[in-house]
Amino acid sequence: MTATTARTLDRIEDARRLGPDSQVDDKALAFAPNDPALTDPFLIMAEDWFSEPGFEWHPHRGLETVTLVIDGVLEHGDNLGHAGALEPGEVQWMTAGKGIVHRELAYRNEHAHTLQLWLNLPKAKKLTDSRYQDLTLAKMRRFEAPGVSIDVHAGTVAGVTGTAQTHQPVQGLLAAIDPQSSFDLAVPGEHRLFAHVVAGRALVGGREVAAGQTGWSDPVAGVDETVLHLAVPDGDAPARIMVYSGTPLREPVAFGGPFVMNSRTEIAQAFQDFQSGAFGPVPRTARLAYDR
Repeated sequence: MTATTARTLDRIEDARRLGPDSQVDDKALAFAPNDPALTDPFLIMAEDWFSEPGFEWHPHRGLETVTLVIDGVLEHGDNLGHAGALEPGEVQWMTAGKGIVHRELAYRNEHAHTLQLWLNLPKAKKLTDSRYQDLTLAKMRRFEAPGVSIDVHAGTVAGVTGTAQTHQPVQGLLAAIDPQSSFDLAVPGEHRLFAHVVAGRALVGGREVAAGQTGWSDPVAGVDETVLHLAVPDGDAPARIMVYSGTPLREPVAFGGPFVMNSRTEIAQAFQDFQSGAFGPVPRTARLAYDR
């Protein structure tokens, strides 16, 4: 018989506001890689507000980036030949793998507001082929119930399977829950989970989490299935909650700017490979003429 255990939050983390820099109008870190073992397999999640210049051509290796558009329009392109634009609620799932060069800009330099999650790749797949996936609203898999609407990005939620192809066990979603409504989310016991409140306030595993905060629930040993109770207390506005979970990799983590590998030697090799052109040329494509 499969045991089912209610998930609770082990800790709640406040976002750290960093302010403007040379690329963005404003930036915050929902969580930082201070101790990768505490967030494994997730590395970092940044919230960015930008108009121009945004993030011009830059490389990545050894990780996946999952970018959720909160507001505005995100223009993107890469040296695999992909180019397009994403609107609010849509997701860009990019596997850097062995090496990719891409850019992320605000369409027409107007405005983009995004959350970008860095998802680690296991050692055996650090140098997998690069790929790009757009999760558009037109093709988004969605679960709906009274007072609840859930966009399923990856994994299976209440019988609905997201379209993102993943290299490891990951479940990801964005839930919109009305006041006095709730949803019980099934999560494998071996997964580490985070719930980031994008807007409003929510009760996550029985604890209140406000907009900008992230609640964490560590793997539950010896249990196959767990349930995370998501609810919104009485109020005027619904809550939007980004919930991702995955099996920890439990491998060494080495950071080097846009690269995430398992050792400093591999980081040095990544820089050498990029500088020698092994990632491919930096594209010379014009800005996007977008009209969906």
